[in-house]
Amino acid sequence: MLDRLKQLFRKDGKQTDSVPQISASADIKTSPLADEKSDGAGESSNARMHPPQFIVGCAQSVGRQRDHNEDTLFCMNTILADGGLDMPFGVFIIADGMGGHQFGEVASGAAARVMADYVIEKMYMPFLRPEVNRSSESVQEVMEQGVKAAQLAVTKTAPGGGTTLTAGVIVGEQLTIAQVGDSRAYFIYPDGRMTTITKDHSLVRRLVELGQITEAEALTHPNRNVLYRAMGQSEPFRPDIETRQLPHPGYILL
Repeated sequence: MLDRLKQLFRKDGKQTDSVPQISASADIKTSPLADEKSDGAGESSNARMHPPQFIVGCAQSVGRQRDHNEDTLFCMNTILADGGLDMPFGVFIIADGMGGHQFGEVASGAAARVMADYVIEKMYMPFLRPEVNRSSESVQEVMEQGVKAAQLAVTKTAPGGGTTLTAGVIVGEQLTIAQVGDSRAYFIYPDGRMTTITKDHSLVRRLVELGQITEAEALTHPNRNVLYRAMGQSEPFRPDIETRQLPHPGYILL
């Protein structure tokens, strides 16, 4: 896998212009473009950018009930392009610290940082540093080993704490997802359809699968926040890992 990617990524550097910051309180007014001025700007479904790239956004909120975050996010969206075979690369991670547990925010931070560091070191740095030994592991093997490293970091830095971990690595047209817990990943299509591409490791999801409760009952079940698999737990586990083709057109939501 990496040998193939090595052929596609060659050394080159492009500096982009910085985007000016606009205050959230700024009074900005817009108006629609006239038809003769739009020049098809809104017709993006068939548009192709070169080099191919992802348009990415991320946000974080403490919500309405708590005074601090226990979740961590990581977003890396990059491309190396030499005018030949160009391929985008992205690493996207969310980790939701276990509410009510000790060191929930420490656990989520450790999991996200170590997972990101492992994946980038194994999959991306060989493209920037030719002297770095390339791994013969597949993307899925790298993801599984990354989860193991993150699990070890959580147990060391946040004993008694826990976190979910959902990590996506995009290479070209393929998305590989590694998941532990109940932080979900979705495909979203232009017609509004949403498809869940992960499986919750929760008690209520298991009860639904066994036919003991309905989907509607799961939404209000008193144990709906109980997980049977999470980072930081003492019992051994394996993450759910799978590779899918990206939706075209469409979006990914973690």
